[in-house]
Amino acid sequence: MNDDTVRLATVWRIVRLRWRLLAVVAVTGALVGYGTSLLFPPRYTASASVLLPGAWGERELLTQTEIATSSVVLDRAAVSLDWTGVSDGELRERVSAKVTDGNVIEISGTADTHERAQRLSDQVVREYIAFTARIAGDGSGTEAEAGPETLQETVVRTIHRITELADAAGRGQTVESVQTRTELVKLRTALQKAVDSLERAGPSADMADVVVMGPAGRPTGAVPPTRTQFVVAGALLFLLAVIVGHLAVVSRTSRRPRTEREVAAAMGSAPLGTVGVSGEPHVRRSGRWARIRRMLGLDIRWDVSAPRTSGDEADREILFQRVCSRLRDRLSAPRRLLVVVPEGDEIAFRAAGQLVAYAGSDPLLRVVEVSVSRPVLPDRDTESGALAVLSAGSLTAPELAGVSEACAEARYEVVGTVLAALHDTPGRVRTARSTGRSRKNGTSAPAVGDDAEGRPG
Repeated sequence: MNDDTVRLATVWRIVRLRWRLLAVVAVTGALVGYGTSLLFPPRYTASASVLLPGAWGERELLTQTEIATSSVVLDRAAVSLDWTGVSDGELRERVSAKVTDGNVIEISGTADTHERAQRLSDQVVREYIAFTARIAGDGSGTEAEAGPETLQETVVRTIHRITELADAAGRGQTVESVQTRTELVKLRTALQKAVDSLERAGPSADMADVVVMGPAGRPTGAVPPTRTQFVVAGALLFLLAVIVGHLAVVSRTSRRPRTEREVAAAMGSAPLGTVGVSGEPHVRRSGRWARIRRMLGLDIRWDVSAPRTSGDEADREILFQRVCSRLRDRLSAPRRLLVVVPEGDEIAFRAAGQLVAYAGSDPLLRVVEVSVSRPVLPDRDTESGALAVLSAGSLTAPELAGVSEACAEARYEVVGTVLAALHDTPGRVRTARSTGRSRKNGTSAPAVGDDAEGRPG
């Protein structure tokens, strides 16, 4: 398998084993997203279109969009609307203009309600048309309206007069009359070109014919990001953060000893085998935090795969019996051993309890939990050795070495290491055979759950 397949399998294992935690995190993220949306009230955008008749170039149309969003037009619109709490700068940020198909300019206005968005767009369109009409000379009175036509008539009369003077000068035979006639012809030609250019001046003359293609339509939805998008984004971000955090834990713990030989080498002892425990939660702790951990599934290891066994109850019993047999072979005579379990390792604690039941009185085992940060074991009493039981990947190599040093400091010989793993198939390991064997031998297995200080777990 490649790295991508391993990552997908890890993500699926996280979702399968921590789905309750992910559900709580998703709800929390959705609530945070909802609270964030309250800080950003919804906005609505309405648009109105304006048609510019005539022939327009691309640059000229872009110029018109700049005029529509200019400070002159928007300031006039702000005065007409007279909205309290909305400054001219905010109004400029809420209005935009763009060129659509043909000579159509779309002017959009954004506001906190549908009605205000419509009013803003319509008012900006009206102010834009009034301003462009003023530029074209359509809003300055009768004299301004007659300006281009009067100029054109004056130019035509001047051309006729120049023609008459040229004809009159042409009857003379002197050099001066010929030069005068030539200059008059040139002047007439220049004026005729000016008249033609004035007639072809389309944009300024066509501004009086600007067509508003209906009022602004009512907005159908809020402008992104909407409240729903905030809620969904919050839930997804929180889920992603939790999954990335779990993957970061995997990357940090991927180099921890996981196989029997690696763990035993770090402990400085011989490997005795791997045993499996069922996936049923082992309720041995009480308190509010313990109940919360069980409810969210935090008491089950997700970063360790189940051992390669069928998961059948009989198969798990065989594994425990094999470990007990190897342990007896390493002991020259029946002895009392101390079963050392890292504190907080639920899988190892459950495996140690079942191992005590299967071993019976040969050897006689007593379970203690040892702190990983400060490993301290009780002084040697009747036990002559120690048996380490821990789950795969639970401790680093220095932590395993620290537990081994704590055993040596308390004068316990580590006779072996047992690796515990979690089965995916729920089931309960029977202890009837070991219990019957203990009764047959006339002894009983000691109670499981006393830690290094003698308090019950």
